[in-house]
Amino acid sequence: MFYGAVVWDPWLIVAQIVCLQCLYYLTLGVFLAILVGTRVSRMGLVYFFDYSTLTGATITGWCVITAFGLSALAGAVFLLYLVERAKKCLDFSATLYAIHLFICIIYGGWPSSITWWVVNGTCVAMMALLGEYLCIRRELREIPITRFRSRCLTDQRNSTGKSKSYWEHTMLASLLWGSSWTKLMRYQI
Repeated sequence: MFYGAVVWDPWLIVAQIVCLQCLYYLTLGVFLAILVGTRVSRMGLVYFFDYSTLTGATITGWCVITAFGLSALAGAVFLLYLVERAKKCLDFSATLYAIHLFICIIYGGWPSSITWWVVNGTCVAMMALLGEYLCIRRELREIPITRFRSRCLTDQRNSTGKSKSYWEHTMLASLLWGSSWTKLMRYQI
């Protein structure tokens, strides 16, 4: 994606939100199946959307909390590949958890458990901050210009400290543009 031109594309934003939401619930389902599915006789949507399952009073509740935390960490990786911009990570993370709050309200009513709010607030922060960190790392990577340029940087240095490619460039410049260009090249590099 070319980042210089900012184009308002609502369909792209909606598609990114839908993909992020689906991937989040997919990973949450996988983590819930691994962590909670072995402890309960029957898995259901209650572990996804009911605030009463997020409790620190039982081992199963801690497993649900862990699944939510791991899903937030996976969501940060999804942000890296779907959103690709550090400044948009907080927006998409907050949107994901706002939609999750809306679904939870429809499914089981307003979340009155303080544990639900702490867990989901922590997950929003983890997802946004780690997503921003990963996106910033990707944005700040060095961009390779050409194969020749990377070879020049790794050439062995000779006794004067100049690389072999420096002398090759100087000789080529002197053949093409004369000795004045050669003198300029010595002072520039």
